[in-house]
Amino acid sequence: MGTGAIKPQALAYQLVGEKTAPILPLFKDLDSNLERAELKVSFRAYVSLAILASLLVSFSILVFVPLVLMLTAHLPMTPALFFGLGGAMFGGAFTIIGFYFYPVYRLDSAKRDLEDNLPFTTSYMAILAGAGVPPDRIFRSLADANVSKSVLLKARSIVRDVELFGFDIISALENASKRTPSEKFKEMLEGFIGTIHSGGDLAAYLTSRSKQYMKLKHIALKKFSDTLSILAEFYVTLLVAGPLILVVMLAVMGMLGGGSGLLNPNLLLNLLTYIGLPIGSIVFLIILDMISPRY
Repeated sequence: MGTGAIKPQALAYQLVGEKTAPILPLFKDLDSNLERAELKVSFRAYVSLAILASLLVSFSILVFVPLVLMLTAHLPMTPALFFGLGGAMFGGAFTIIGFYFYPVYRLDSAKRDLEDNLPFTTSYMAILAGAGVPPDRIFRSLADANVSKSVLLKARSIVRDVELFGFDIISALENASKRTPSEKFKEMLEGFIGTIHSGGDLAAYLTSRSKQYMKLKHIALKKFSDTLSILAEFYVTLLVAGPLILVVMLAVMGMLGGGSGLLNPNLLLNLLTYIGLPIGSIVFLIILDMISPRY
């Protein structure tokens, strides 16, 4: 058995890594986002992967779209090539944009995951603190508990700093508060640190925080319910009723023989069915995922 397949980012760095230096300043915000999103890839390797993926997507679209249009819609070569060129430009641009915003999406996802689970996390920690468990053992227990992925990663990073790197618990908590994408989680950790410094009651502090976060969670769920009803109306209008009307119109135009070339009803119907509706549904699912509470 070999040593294993080369990772995509390593292969991309080998192919285009040296050529990315002039464009690295365009991705200046990406470096910090990669670190905070805890993506195990270097900044330059990630940019190289984004560039290589963009080139591959653009080339694939440039080759296949004209072929499909000429074979299925019987378009002449020139307009088919224009469609392919335009699709290649949009595909490459959207690929770069996708890679740029993926760490931001990861950060936002981790933020919502942390904040959605704060009531239960602080309640669990309060029970341990009330039983007299020291702060470092609280996070050791949290790192082994059946909790959400984001909470688990934060707890394990604190345990790693204490047990592997030799930090005291205060320094480990301060490092975690600087790296977390959630302001609420950061405030909880800073309050935890302040309670330790002042010799206060950790159990009482964590219990009060848990009650506060539970109230905020109820308010957030009520707002999400109202937003979901609005999104449902948009979905029915844009992706159910609207396409049905367009399908009927295009079918009638096709039977009457109206339109030709780029306005061919069969071509427009295929674009709507195989491109428009899937892309619209994917966009709607992404929006729904971005605003949905995790639990």
